[in-house]
Amino acid sequence: MSSPGSPVYILGVGMTKFIKPRGQVDYPEMGYEAGIKALADAGVNYDDVDTGIACYAYGDSTSGQRVFYQFGMTGIPVYNVNNNCSTGSTGLHMARKFLSHGAGNVALVVGFEKMFSGSLQTFFSDRTNPLDKSYIMMANTRGVDPKRPGAAQFFGNAGREYMEKFGATKEDFAEIARVNHEHSRRNPYSQFRDVYTLEQIMKSPEIWDPLTKLQCCPTSDGAAAAVLVSEKWLQGHPELRERAVLIAGQAMTTDSPDLYSKSAIDLIGFAMTKSAAEQALAEANVAPSAIKLVELHDCFSANEMITLDALSLCSPGKAHEMVRNGDITYGGRVVVNPSGGLISKGHPLGATGLAQCAELVWQLRGWAGERTVEGVGAALQHNLGLGGAAVVTVYKRADGEKSKRLSDKELEGVTGIAGRGYNPAVEARAVTQTEIEVGRSRRAASGWMDGGKVGETRL
Repeated sequence: MSSPGSPVYILGVGMTKFIKPRGQVDYPEMGYEAGIKALADAGVNYDDVDTGIACYAYGDSTSGQRVFYQFGMTGIPVYNVNNNCSTGSTGLHMARKFLSHGAGNVALVVGFEKMFSGSLQTFFSDRTNPLDKSYIMMANTRGVDPKRPGAAQFFGNAGREYMEKFGATKEDFAEIARVNHEHSRRNPYSQFRDVYTLEQIMKSPEIWDPLTKLQCCPTSDGAAAAVLVSEKWLQGHPELRERAVLIAGQAMTTDSPDLYSKSAIDLIGFAMTKSAAEQALAEANVAPSAIKLVELHDCFSANEMITLDALSLCSPGKAHEMVRNGDITYGGRVVVNPSGGLISKGHPLGATGLAQCAELVWQLRGWAGERTVEGVGAALQHNLGLGGAAVVTVYKRADGEKSKRLSDKELEGVTGIAGRGYNPAVEARAVTQTEIEVGRSRRAASGWMDGGKVGETRL
């Protein structure tokens, strides 16, 4: 494992509301809204940004520049990142690497996705599918139904194996979905905010046993962004340290030979998640038992079950007992996905990792209102992409204190940031003119690329 270098902080976050992919909003608008919100939240003008990272899985080359030029045409490098469903966290990992080793002081990472309705698709039939070996392994061990969604088969099969090996039941997977849907009602950015009973979830249409429709994440349009700063930069701006959140530990891993062990659980990246978690927690000097707040990659309820195990949040093979004991929600051992997770919040691939980051930053700041998890010293984020990559990040408050819900009086300072007039953790609003004035370049704005009018961005 390479040296983590000097400390790096998340100083600002922002996101759009996640919505159904119906072509209502194009990616430049979504990316612009999230990026401006993050810059304003950080109190940073785009002129101070020296590195841009654009994260998206579906789109033409240099779509990132199309988004970033709206902030200003300052000539900085803009990197376009695609790493399947872990794309957003891969961008965060890149930015931290750059800043922690002196290759810049301020980075803006923007993740966005304009998706097609329905299940995920492949678009290049004239070349090798990067998951071809995984599909062959699945066909040889569990079979493949070409008429059913491939991702649901991968994760559904892993859920079946967890049932066979450890005694989990279909009700356990449905309970995970029930909890995530219940959490989503407190999150204004969630694509879906409906609450369901366990029976309703189990009786929704079957996608791939044991998964029903309400246990599967939807495709989504949306964007999220984060501003990262170096320790050196933050020392020069001490007035901003109060809102800074430290990246205390982080690791990105890819698959090991276990991928082809003939285990359906290994086939969805259990080993790389476990390795990333061990590395990130070790760097942060945090034991798994000390984690009380998690945003993890629940693309399907089965993956949440398996990820609880891979992150060592339970004893091996005991994740279903954790679910049964109420230990994945408020009042239990750890609150998992207070945002509603991918299952309810939605899953615009390039934005997901950055939306997870935003939620945990708001939580640690104490801004999240009624969904706040108090007493958190370290929060953990997990983002996974088949193919494959896993990114695990551990966050702590810069002052070393534990999270607590801010009072209405204390939140007055939050609404005053950038003159926005609201708390973005509990209200999903369109970008404001004052946020644009704070964030957008003052020396290199282009009238031709002008995205600076309030009416141009919308939820």
